[in-house]
Amino acid sequence: MSVVDSAVERVADSPVVSKDDLPLLLVLPGLFVFLAFMLFPVLYLVYLSFTNAEPATLFQGKEQWVGLANYATVLSDGQFWNSMGVTWLFVATSVALKVLVGLGIGLVVTGNRVRGKRFMRALIIIPLGLPGIFTITIWRGIFSSAEFGLANQFLRMAGLDSIAWLSERWMAFLAYNVTEAWLAYPFMVIITVSALQDVSEELHEAAMIDGAGFFARFLHVTLPSIKRPVLFASILTAAASFQQFLIPYVFNQGGPSRTNELLIVYGYREAFRFQKYGEGAAIMLVAVAVIGVFMMLNVKKGQLAEGVDDA
Repeated sequence: MSVVDSAVERVADSPVVSKDDLPLLLVLPGLFVFLAFMLFPVLYLVYLSFTNAEPATLFQGKEQWVGLANYATVLSDGQFWNSMGVTWLFVATSVALKVLVGLGIGLVVTGNRVRGKRFMRALIIIPLGLPGIFTITIWRGIFSSAEFGLANQFLRMAGLDSIAWLSERWMAFLAYNVTEAWLAYPFMVIITVSALQDVSEELHEAAMIDGAGFFARFLHVTLPSIKRPVLFASILTAAASFQQFLIPYVFNQGGPSRTNELLIVYGYREAFRFQKYGEGAAIMLVAVAVIGVFMMLNVKKGQLAEGVDDA
């Protein structure tokens, strides 16, 4: 018996601590560390959002209480609503792309006629092991507006003109989506492959006996069987897309002319570029509130928590 096991047994046998309280006792140290590094920053952010905090007053207690003025300023700013709209559009398009890519690759690597599936699965998860900033920088070079950019080289090979990818709004937005899909597709593939492996072969065989083709089996057997895990993964990756900062900031800082400035980039710019920490804090809290409502509504509508209370 190890030292840890003997210590746990001694604690469990203690008259002060019952066995029912033991799990909570073991979780408390980690919970304390989590609260120390998460709860205090969030509470301080809430405080800053009600003040006129600036770099000169930060952590010195010299900021003045302004109430809801920061929120009123933010909600009346046209740039805020542009950022909110672009962010939701980015979430919708990037999630759709990630689901399609993940589902397509998942079907390939679980196909009965595909050889080398284990090797392919190992290659698929490689992007998960690379630093995000490294990958994004590489994709920025791919979408470079210069002639040597890889995307432009492919266009010239196809006899097309080069594109100023990061200087045109919707071309830059497309580049955001492609890069986001590359970063997130391994996660989607892992979830999709796990779900596809749990689809009953008997259902497929019964559908084949009834004369159903591949697409009919996919629509009426495969999709209903993998709906919940794929929906769960989509909600998680949608929340990540909503908080995306590195891609727009590294590519062109939300440009051109702030037209593609996602909400987190907008909050960062207000806080650190324009030195308005109070307004920046208000923007971030609005983002947190929107993400929280989005997650709760989707979990409830998708019935993803069904059966949790009964476990």
